[in-house]
Amino acid sequence: MSLVRIFPLLLLAFFLSTSSYAQKEAASQQEIAAEEVAIKQDSVNRQLLADFQRRLHETDSVRRADSINREALMQQLATLKTTDNLKKEDILREIEALKQKEEQRNLKRKAEIESMRSKAVGWPVLGALQDTVMVIYTRIGSYMPRERAEAVSERIAKLYEDDFMNPDSLSVYHHDTFSDIMYGDFVVMSIREDDALWDNTSVQKLAEDYRGRIAESIRHARQENSFSRMLLRIGLMILVIVVISFMIFGIRRLFRRISTHINEKKQHWFRSFHYKDYTFINAEQAGMLLVRALNILRWLMIILLLFLVVPIIFSIFPFTRGWSEAIFDLFLTPLKKISSSFWQYLPKLATVIVICLVIRYLLRAIRYIFTEIEQGKLKINGFHADWAHPTFAILRTLIYAFGLIIIFPYLPGSESEVFKGVSVFLGILVSFGSSSAISNIVAGLVITYMRPFKIGDRIKIGDISGDVIEKTLLVTRLKTVTNEEITIPNSSILSNNTVNYSTFSHDPGLILTLPVTIGYDVPWQKVEAALIEAAQRSSRVQQTPKPFVWQKSLGDFSVEYHLCVYTHEANAQAGVYSEVYANMQDVCSAHGIEIMSPHYFAHRDGNHVTLHPEDIPAGYRPEGIKVERTTPES
Repeated sequence: MSLVRIFPLLLLAFFLSTSSYAQKEAASQQEIAAEEVAIKQDSVNRQLLADFQRRLHETDSVRRADSINREALMQQLATLKTTDNLKKEDILREIEALKQKEEQRNLKRKAEIESMRSKAVGWPVLGALQDTVMVIYTRIGSYMPRERAEAVSERIAKLYEDDFMNPDSLSVYHHDTFSDIMYGDFVVMSIREDDALWDNTSVQKLAEDYRGRIAESIRHARQENSFSRMLLRIGLMILVIVVISFMIFGIRRLFRRISTHINEKKQHWFRSFHYKDYTFINAEQAGMLLVRALNILRWLMIILLLFLVVPIIFSIFPFTRGWSEAIFDLFLTPLKKISSSFWQYLPKLATVIVICLVIRYLLRAIRYIFTEIEQGKLKINGFHADWAHPTFAILRTLIYAFGLIIIFPYLPGSESEVFKGVSVFLGILVSFGSSSAISNIVAGLVITYMRPFKIGDRIKIGDISGDVIEKTLLVTRLKTVTNEEITIPNSSILSNNTVNYSTFSHDPGLILTLPVTIGYDVPWQKVEAALIEAAQRSSRVQQTPKPFVWQKSLGDFSVEYHLCVYTHEANAQAGVYSEVYANMQDVCSAHGIEIMSPHYFAHRDGNHVTLHPEDIPAGYRPEGIKVERTTPES
């Protein structure tokens, strides 16, 4: 066999051996733990019994003294003459008082025994039907109560398995300090004085009582497991199954008919629920919801029926009577734990609700104040209105974080190590995964309080220009002149230069610069006048302050002029530029000024003048090229 085939088998054998070893280790540890618990419980029982015996010894000494005193009084009463009536009454009153003291001592002893049994831990002795025959609290020698109970249970099981064993043949043999319950030479169990003290009786009476319980348990088990009883139970089980089957079939058929009837009549029974133009639910959906609700009700009824029938079926056979409890414990124990945990959590839940209510109304009060600031109704020196919303968002986040810190100890499972570990893991995960988001948030906060721009401003960030349509802690969104939406992270904005065209657009106005080049052959005064006239013709240009012209540079072929105009329409710069440029062409053409942009050959070589046809003088002819011949001097 190749190594590839052998290796998986070896690996499987290794896992099986390790798992079996682990199971043995776990079983041994469980046995050790159970032994330790048994020793601890036995020490508790012995301590309780020792305390009771000490009090019983004290009580017995008092009882003996009272008994001697009562005997003496009875003798005095017998020796008195018939005429000593007063003396007789005194003695009878003393005897009655001693009887009452004895009764009080008996009641106290009984109460102490009941209290001791409630605190002690006993181990049940089980019969053949797993019923409790008796409870053992004390040990004998090195045998713990648990070991004694298990040993007696095994012996009762052996007696039950003996088909020739007669329960009436059990006998009790009394000794000086103990009694034995025996079947022939087979010792079933022994009873000592400590066992009798737990039942507040004598050793002999307790032995007879236990003998009767054991015999009755064996007799009852044989009756329950007889062949005739078994046939009767099988028939009863079949009857219960048939009845429950018919009931489930009837429930399903009834609900099916109801669902069919609803589907047929739903258009007549139900109407659409709507508000204005929005329909919350129509007749079809209402009928479907009702059918689904009926299906859920049907399954609940079937589950409830099974919940009631399963214990009945399991209770029919003696060996299955404990199964129903075990099965239902699988479902009921978690529900009990959940309900118990929820009940215990109610005080903490009330605290969490109170904290949430306080935070809610505190935020309402803070929101009202900042809303008043944002609307301009409340003014605070040095605090701008556009700071109100982001400042409220920051305070809200801080209050939520503070509230979460307060609520955290009251959350279910917050004290467990798993909950703490998951919280730390999520914190590390968020811190590593949101570094860029945190940098954007910090940049957003800085931008908010720097106030470089606001919603509606025309700005330029790097090579991107547009109107601000949204500003958040993470990003800023711009709308360009071509209706494009551009999202820019706040960290990029903070690291770049930002140009705001709207800051001074109202007072005195945004200055737009329009460059143009004109040839040297045109006087600069004429050019400036023409450019000023073009600006004054534009409706979107402010006349106050007046437009002005800069002579930016003297080029090789032309002069570069910059027309500067004021406008309030920072968000319509493209339109202003277009209108002014159009007026510049018209005015320059009307005044016979050629716009040499960007260059036009100074050496015209016979080209036509660059003016509008209507502005060209009549009879104009372009000049040709003049060539002169020169001879060098001799």
